Parts: sequence; structure tokens; C-alpha cells
Amino acid sequence: QVQLVESGGDLVQAGGSLRLSCAASGRTFSQYAMAWFRQAPGKDREFVAIMWNANSTNYAAAVKGRFTISGDNAKNTVYLQMNSLKPEDTAVYYCAAGEKVAGRNYYRQSAYDYWGQGTQATVSS
Repeated sequence: QVQLVESGGDLVQAGGSLRLSCAASGRTFSQYAMAWFRQAPGKDREFVAIMWNANSTNYAAAVKGRFTISGDNAKNTVYLQMNSLKPEDTAVYYCAAGEKVAGRNYYRQSAYDYWGQGTQATVSS
């Protein structure tokens, strides 16, 4: 079992940057598929980025080229670097960990076993 705690959310202007952190405890994050999802007001939670390992990542089309997911094994922490932020990036961002199981669709929330509490990122125009 792993516990996840997000931090780093803030209010920034459009064009700015934020780095979100997801501190894992209990087990090392490298044992899991690690992902970020987000939920904007009145909308469903949506996939943002996934890291299967340090060399295998993928992103939603809306954030590709602007966001980067990475991990620090020594700190047992996963990050989401968000650059060139837009007002439509405003959301609560959630970190999630999923057991690596064949056949799971890791672009869907149902693939993940553990979730953090979320951190609010607000981008003003």
C-alpha cells in the first residue's frame, strides 16, 4: 500500500509555471504506474500524464509539450512540471498510483488503486 500527498498548487498568471509534487510513502512509487489527473469545476476528472518508468511517459493532447512528469527515487516523489499555463488548466490536480497489471487501461481512473487528496492550481487570464 502507498500513501500519496500532493502539494505545489497555487494561483499563477497565464503563461506562468507551476511544479506540483506527489510525495509517496509506504512503498516506492517506482513499483507503480504513476499518473496525474485533473478535475475542473463542473467537469469530469481527466487524464493528464502517466509515468510507467523513467523512460516511459505519455501525456494528454491538451498538455503535451507544456507539461512534464518525472520522479525522484531518492525523495520517493513524483512531479508535474507545468509550463505555459492557460486559464483552461485551472483544476484540482490529483496524483494516482496503479499496480502494474496487464490489461489495465491506465488512461482511465479505474486503473488506479491509490489517490492523493488533490492540490488546486488556478491560472488567471
